[in-house]
Amino acid sequence: MSTPSHHARPPSALWALMTGNFVIGTGVMAVPGTLTDISQSLNVSIPQAGQLITAAAIMMGLGAPLFATLVAGWDRRRLLTLTLLWYALLMGLSALAPSYLSLLPLRVLAVVAPAVFTPQAAACIGLLVPEAQRGRAISFVFLGWSVASVLGMPLSAWIGGVLGWRWAFALVAVLAVGSAAWVWRAMPDGVRPAALSRAAWGQTLGSAPLVLALGVTLLSAFGQFILFAYFAPYLQQTLSASAAVLSMLFLWFGAFGLFGNIALTRWVDRLGAPRAVQISLLLMATSLMFWPLGHAGLVAQALVMVPWALGCFASNSAQQARLVHLSPVLAPASVALNTSAIYAGQGLGAALGGALIAQGHMLRLHWVGLALMLLAMGLSARASKAQKRS
Repeated sequence: MSTPSHHARPPSALWALMTGNFVIGTGVMAVPGTLTDISQSLNVSIPQAGQLITAAAIMMGLGAPLFATLVAGWDRRRLLTLTLLWYALLMGLSALAPSYLSLLPLRVLAVVAPAVFTPQAAACIGLLVPEAQRGRAISFVFLGWSVASVLGMPLSAWIGGVLGWRWAFALVAVLAVGSAAWVWRAMPDGVRPAALSRAAWGQTLGSAPLVLALGVTLLSAFGQFILFAYFAPYLQQTLSASAAVLSMLFLWFGAFGLFGNIALTRWVDRLGAPRAVQISLLLMATSLMFWPLGHAGLVAQALVMVPWALGCFASNSAQQARLVHLSPVLAPASVALNTSAIYAGQGLGAALGGALIAQGHMLRLHWVGLALMLLAMGLSARASKAQKRS
């Protein structure tokens, strides 16, 4: 358990964790950003290249709760540093992969890092800041994913289009080494969240509000990644977008995603996490409803993307805050399962999106995504009612 010394340097530690999430997020989003180049350079179809996203998501989804149990007693300073060094090694090896068949297992091994880092970084926040600041601190640490969408994904898309996807992967490897050094320097020793017992997992899965909230995460990620995983080929088909245009659109999307998450960080404790989640889902559903208007041109596409971007990362941060608020004691388990739900949804979305593209339905992806987003909104409302009853 924690000791008072754990509160020695929380601001610096939070910055280091946020940067770690930035590097993790940049690596995860490097594949969607460079999907077309991967497909062309390795001589595979777009749906087949998209299975890199699906396979990685399966590993991350299954790995998060498994690793949460395996590393429960580890000092978080050492664990998070080693996780980033593992990421650096595997991203570097992935950049050297000679074929699709060699890249696929390397990619699966690389994403062990996101399965560990993101949920474990969130779970230890309760030992770094006072209870009243937890919601804001969790949202701040998750800004790293928004910053990755602002800088990491556009940069990966541009590098992939100009230099090739291998250089984008290599950049993530270098960034991971630097981030590991910062985490080692900033995190205090002795941060060990309570070990997860079978009873803790049972209590988490037996809590209706927690399970319903996890379902919201799954449906939201599912709905988004049906289209999001294939942004690059989609925009190249509808707008004939070059590497520079793709990079600009990813930057635009990421900038509004960052703004949405910053706004959430300031307001989540006032609005309440359930309401913040519902607002975020509504924003994303609005974009998907009007998505066909983007076919009119670059400006129209950019405008249609704005609501989605505002809600995208804000919803993830709000969901984390929601789970921690529902049960701080069960946060290590619920946050790990929430990470699993995110990645499971991404994997399902990429798989279904790839199947629809293979059948010639790329331009209908948004309708399926919208249906799932509306289901997520309904489930979120039900989760709020269950929370009030509990």
